Amino acid sequence: MIALSETSAPTSASTQGGSAQPAAPARSSSLERPGHGGAALQTDRGVTTIASSVVAKIAGMATQEIPGVQGMGKSLTRTLGALRTKLPGAGAPATTQGVSVEVGERQTAVDIDIVAYYGQSIVETANAIRENVIERIEAMTGLEVVEVNVSVEDLYVGSDDDDSQGSRVE
Repeated sequence: MIALSETSAPTSASTQGGSAQPAAPARSSSLERPGHGGAALQTDRGVTTIASSVVAKIAGMATQEIPGVQGMGKSLTRTLGALRTKLPGAGAPATTQGVSVEVGERQTAVDIDIVAYYGQSIVETANAIRENVIERIEAMTGLEVVEVNVSVEDLYVGSDDDDSQGSRVE
């Protein structure tokens, strides 16, 4: 019968400082998650590369999941995006609007431009975006997200065409 016990990693004594250091781990499998940031993208069976457009789409969708986000992109980008969606056959709005990414071999950085709802805490919204984007990208791609910069480009206060208050003059 084999007894299993929880022990710390094997150590080997150093000859120069007398301190113990962990021994090198055995061969890593592709399912292990090395350090902070996700699954191994390079294994002994091949390499996985992830296009920046994929990372941008994940970041955009993760941002849109946050309740304080009304829209994404800078004002000109939002206007052009709104016009594009009204064209026949143009399809759904772009999920990468307002998102730019830089993707390396193991890490990525994300910049996001949003329109926040008036009355919502911008700090809480930005933090929620940051947490959700990091969680989604790292879980789906294995890339370590080193930073997520959120730029609040505008506040949504309601429709400017809303004439519910009526005219003040006749």
